[in-house]
Amino acid sequence: MAKISYLNTPFKVKNLSLKNRIVMPPMCQYQAKDGLANDWHFVHYVSRAIGGVGLIILEMTNVAPNGRITPNCLGLWNDKQRDQLKGIVDAVHAQNGKIAIQIAHAGRKALGESDVVSCSATRYDGNVEANPEWQYQMPRELTKDEIIDIIEKFKQSTKRAVEAGFDAIELHGAHGYLIHQFCSPKTNLRTDEYGQDKLLFAEQVIKAAKSVMPKDMPLIVRFSAKEYGTNGYDIDYGCQIAKRLAQAGADVLDVSGGGDGKLDPERTPDFHAGYQVYLARSIRQVTDLPIITVGMLEDPYVADYVLSTGNADLVGIGRGLLKDPYWPLRIPSSPFIPTSYQISFK
Repeated sequence: MAKISYLNTPFKVKNLSLKNRIVMPPMCQYQAKDGLANDWHFVHYVSRAIGGVGLIILEMTNVAPNGRITPNCLGLWNDKQRDQLKGIVDAVHAQNGKIAIQIAHAGRKALGESDVVSCSATRYDGNVEANPEWQYQMPRELTKDEIIDIIEKFKQSTKRAVEAGFDAIELHGAHGYLIHQFCSPKTNLRTDEYGQDKLLFAEQVIKAAKSVMPKDMPLIVRFSAKEYGTNGYDIDYGCQIAKRLAQAGADVLDVSGGGDGKLDPERTPDFHAGYQVYLARSIRQVTDLPIITVGMLEDPYVADYVLSTGNADLVGIGRGLLKDPYWPLRIPSSPFIPTSYQISFK
């Protein structure tokens, strides 16, 4: 049997020291009320800390009520929401875990919201299968004053996350949400400075977040390195985005793809184990930043191989950790459980 050599090795970026290379990526739970975390979130995240995950990234947590994907998503636009999250952070730390939070605004992908906004008035063409009564609306175009206000909201939400004790911050610039909408040539049709320089909004959000973060705390930015919808941008433009994110102050890049609309079969990769690793490899070649890669990596041998190639420093295990909170403990010869128990996982 092959040996697991990389998954269980430690990793450090700035002041964030991880016991292994396993990341739980953000996955929305749709269980919040008024943006507040509750017992569901507590059990969901703390169980993964008990299970040995190196870095847990809390699900997409939004800077404004109209920035949520659904009315049941988490928020961080007030101090009560911050205080609820602090309980989860403290419990994860008590289990020797590390936890980050993904801060975001859904933009035109907000559902169940009367005031849907985006960089431009372009409707999202994705399907709404889980809640057919909710339909994507035509967003209204943000004014420049409103853009500045949203940047400030990102800043204030980041400040609250720092106060809650999170170990790192992740900004969500992927999967068709607001930062991605500004970056994308097919959704950003503005003629002002935010349209002439489509990466300006992302840069300003990064700088605003960094301004309220400790200098030794890492900022992670998740972004789509390629769009999978019709007329989407390709990896060459994704590399341009990555370089600009790095220049703006990103410390880690969480590399994903798609989210920009209905999948175009001619642009969409086959969905197989590690299907998005090639994007991470391309981004690795143009930046010196640590890379998180994602995409059906729940087989520990596949994940370990991906790390061995040097295409990424950390692996995001999404579906695997949804199915099994103790996925890391079932890795053959896991160092995070007593030796006497290891035999049951072989």
